[in-house]
Amino acid sequence: MDTNQIAYTANERAPAVPQWLNKGDNAWQMTASTLVGIQSMPGLVILYASIVKKKWAVNSAFMALYAFAAVLICWVLVCYRMAFGDELLPFWGKGAPALGQKYLVIRARVPESRHRVTTDRYETTEPFFPMASLVYFQFTFAAITLILLAGSVLGRMNIKAWMAFVPLWLIFSYTVGAFSLWGGGFLYHWGVIDYSGGYVIHLSSGIAGLTAAYWVGPRLKSDRERFPPNNVLLMLAGAGLLWMGWSGFNGGAPYAANIDSSIAVLNTNVCAATSLLVWTSLDVVFFGKPSVIGAVQGMMTGLVCITPGAGLVQPWAAIVMGMLSGSMPWVSMMILHKKCSWLQQVDDTLGVFHTHAVAGLLGGLLTGLLAEPDLCRLILPRETRGAVYGGNGGVQFVKQIVAALFVIAWNVASTTIILLVIRLFIPLRMPDNQLEIGDDAVHGEEAYALWGDGEKYDPTKHGWHTSSYSEVTAPSRFVDGARGVTISL
Repeated sequence: MDTNQIAYTANERAPAVPQWLNKGDNAWQMTASTLVGIQSMPGLVILYASIVKKKWAVNSAFMALYAFAAVLICWVLVCYRMAFGDELLPFWGKGAPALGQKYLVIRARVPESRHRVTTDRYETTEPFFPMASLVYFQFTFAAITLILLAGSVLGRMNIKAWMAFVPLWLIFSYTVGAFSLWGGGFLYHWGVIDYSGGYVIHLSSGIAGLTAAYWVGPRLKSDRERFPPNNVLLMLAGAGLLWMGWSGFNGGAPYAANIDSSIAVLNTNVCAATSLLVWTSLDVVFFGKPSVIGAVQGMMTGLVCITPGAGLVQPWAAIVMGMLSGSMPWVSMMILHKKCSWLQQVDDTLGVFHTHAVAGLLGGLLTGLLAEPDLCRLILPRETRGAVYGGNGGVQFVKQIVAALFVIAWNVASTTIILLVIRLFIPLRMPDNQLEIGDDAVHGEEAYALWGDGEKYDPTKHGWHTSSYSEVTAPSRFVDGARGVTISL
């Protein structure tokens, strides 16, 4: 036996490589976690910083950056086991730290396998990687949910109120949805399908975002009337990171580098591409020009729509889902929104309701129609099929509707209560004098050193050395040659 063989054998028998560990699965799970993390940091940080008005670039990026860090600490301290731990209530787990080595080095056990459901087939699908990999993977999902929610309140939410809101919403809203649908809660055991977060992440963030936008209040009138992106090309870079990272988002959901993860990755990209093309075509037909921002919106709705069924539908069904996700959210945003007075009153800055709530709901319902029995058999613990495949598929569709109603009701109620409690101590909306100025007033920092909007640079009145908000003169209104567009992502 040569030296290389001896070293390999020793490594295989090391305590860090127990018999149950599948190195390929573990490597893919950590890779998928990194891809999902990159969607938030730097993906959405870049996208938010560039899609908003120049004066809000720093604030928007910081809201995402703060949420990513705050969610991680809350996650390992208590929230992971509230979402994936032992059952406390049918919709909530028992909170506890996920920090001890004895807990993190054992084989990951998806908690639902310990709750009421026991089948021989399901035992074979337990993850073959350590609990630490599962804790981090699920953290990246929790983090991006809060960051997506932030898109509804950009450009006016008090940053201190946001700092209080993030941990509270994670504890009292996100963990409930995650446990109910993924962690062994009542919706999981009822057989509701949410492959990778169409309900837990996207429907939740869209509904909670709209609710938060209502309670926080609108932006300044001038900002609502004109809110041009400050860097369209950089916005595309953030959107590209989001799209590519989605392969980890849906590809990591089976907890293994297996056939189902491959199907999920292919379907994810097929649906996103189809949706982008349909949305762009509608822009050309109705507005005469293809919009880059519209293309990003179409990409987003496609990615969201395929998420609840990514590994459970055939690629032809992914194309159908892409056609619908590129058209129905377009209609809700461009037509229905303008006809609904209540939606117009609520200032959802980036249209998260349309791109995430509408698309996520659409995806969940379409999964109830199009989930293919043989693909479901690859990963789900019980016989499941969409309505188009007959059998009990019609019942599955009804389950998808009921689960959506629960997620919507819980997020409206929990988000409202959390914000009303915060409002007792911290104003939810920035004062108008800060809203006029933006980043310089809120953070004492600005995104760009170049002064291209007509401002006169005065070192005593701009930047970190400003002594007080009252000394800052509001910059001139942004004016350029870009055509007016509705920014809704």
